[in-house]
Amino acid sequence: MSLLLAAANAAAIPRASHGWLLSLARPPGGPTVLLILQAWTFLSIPSGLGAWLAWRRPGHRPALLLWGWHLLASAVWTQCLLGLRLPGVALPAALALVALSGASAGAFARLRPVAGALLLPTLAWSCYALYITAGLWWLNRG
Repeated sequence: MSLLLAAANAAAIPRASHGWLLSLARPPGGPTVLLILQAWTFLSIPSGLGAWLAWRRPGHRPALLLWGWHLLASAVWTQCLLGLRLPGVALPAALALVALSGASAGAFARLRPVAGALLLPTLAWSCYALYITAGLWWLNRG
């Protein structure tokens, strides 16, 4: 499911977003649109595996609901930043993404530690997404 969502999210990004992102002042280490989309696609694999491992444990429903909210926040952040080209609107979505990534990793870890560990790269990337978003917003205000 996470891989399908990543593919659908990437397909919904206008090609013109590549040029738009490159035209902005970017924070140090700011990525290209292609890197953002490839990273989310790559991270979908361990995230989906972690969800599957959590799903196999009793009491998995709350953890999987958190993970679903995390997937939604990821899609909202990507569409706000790259689809709508509104870093200021994407900033709260990035904050939610970090919070939901951390909460999902913690909930998965309580069910099965390796499931939580599989979400740590997603949490790290979510923190990077927050940095990118805040930097783009700050450097390109007005």
